[in-house]
Amino acid sequence: MTLLVILIIIVIVVAAVVTIYNKLVRLRNTVKSSWSDIDVQCKKRFDLVPNLVETVKGYAAHEKTVFEKVTQARAMAMQANSPTEMAKAENMIRDTLKSLFAVAEAYPELKANANFMQLQTQLQELENNIEYARRYYNAVVRDFNILIESFPSNLIASMFNFKQADLFQLEAPDAERKPVKVSF
Repeated sequence: MTLLVILIIIVIVVAAVVTIYNKLVRLRNTVKSSWSDIDVQCKKRFDLVPNLVETVKGYAAHEKTVFEKVTQARAMAMQANSPTEMAKAENMIRDTLKSLFAVAEAYPELKANANFMQLQTQLQELENNIEYARRYYNAVVRDFNILIESFPSNLIASMFNFKQADLFQLEAPDAERKPVKVSF
């Protein structure tokens, strides 16, 4: 009888370990997948930026420094591999795009250009998709990190070397919380 009780306890413990391990693996893969979603949306934006720059260049060729900054920011963002690097690059992209749109503000014929308006709409849609992907990523990372820190899953996580994932955080929170003023 004692042997049966010990066997049942062992089976319960093994089942709990397997369940927790599988949940950790599922969440780790969801974190990777959601990071990939951010990457895909950013890649679409990186592909859109040169078209936007070329459209504005046609009207404001003498604004060379703005175009160079946008190109540099795009290159830096494309090389980012971690949430921290990506957040820094995202801030640069956002700032340089603000400068680009400020240049466009000075050219009424550019603001009325159908191609420019279409690119602007596509950029806005991509920004919304990126924001959604970031929120989802952070929610998944939160759940994963909570599971890693919670008992008894923290024991299994440390046994199998699961590490916490980084949240996608703002580089400069105070600057990011200020309202963006863009008018066309």
